[in-house]
Amino acid sequence: MDIWQERFSLKFSDIDPSDRLTLGAAFAYFQEASINHAERLGVGRAAMAQTGQVWILSRISVVFERRPRYGETITLRSWPRGAEKLFALRDYDIRDAADTPLILGRSGWLILDMEKRRPLRPQGVVEQLPLNQGLDALPEGLVGLDARDTLAKVGERRAAYSDIDYNGHVNNARYIQWIQDILDPPILEQASRMRLDINYLSELKGGDRTTLWTAPLNGSGFAIEGRRQDTGHAVFRAELRVQP
Repeated sequence: MDIWQERFSLKFSDIDPSDRLTLGAAFAYFQEASINHAERLGVGRAAMAQTGQVWILSRISVVFERRPRYGETITLRSWPRGAEKLFALRDYDIRDAADTPLILGRSGWLILDMEKRRPLRPQGVVEQLPLNQGLDALPEGLVGLDARDTLAKVGERRAAYSDIDYNGHVNNARYIQWIQDILDPPILEQASRMRLDINYLSELKGGDRTTLWTAPLNGSGFAIEGRRQDTGHAVFRAELRVQP
């Protein structure tokens, strides 16, 4: 109950031409593990809806030490880690058959009042959950990303049917696919180690249009931002660092 675990072989649909797990697939795995564990712990979708609340992912940091390959047996783990201000924390890792950590992550979730669309303090819910003290996937904690002035526009996206989830807005894992799609494919295909930090700042609904902006980071990486086309307000900010 304290730690959610799923063991499976990497699927063909979750790899790129390098035969290795993609960023987007890893984020989708983490999302599903979060949902499955919340249901088992009694704070899943239906239970939260009874009190007019919903979980919303606000930010997440994920580090790839090694990208597992197609058919490789992996163990996905996820566990709650208490609260930090308005964030309910949840950590993740993916391990290989020898129990070596391959991918590490930490996320910060908001509990949203469904009617007012405002965040609530998470302590009342978090107190019902395991604390998992000492089980720290990313000791440096969550990353807050500031606005940048030197970004260049590289594309646009319209929120379509396949982007929208149960909560009626663009799903958090879909933004990762948007990020993948604006980069040159060889950058991701050749990457052996990666780190992605992303802050979700406001929601997009079906039909909303977004402009996508990037700038190089010192070293190997990119700052990425999505902005509402109608207002120019930031929807998400991310930083991706890659190593060949």
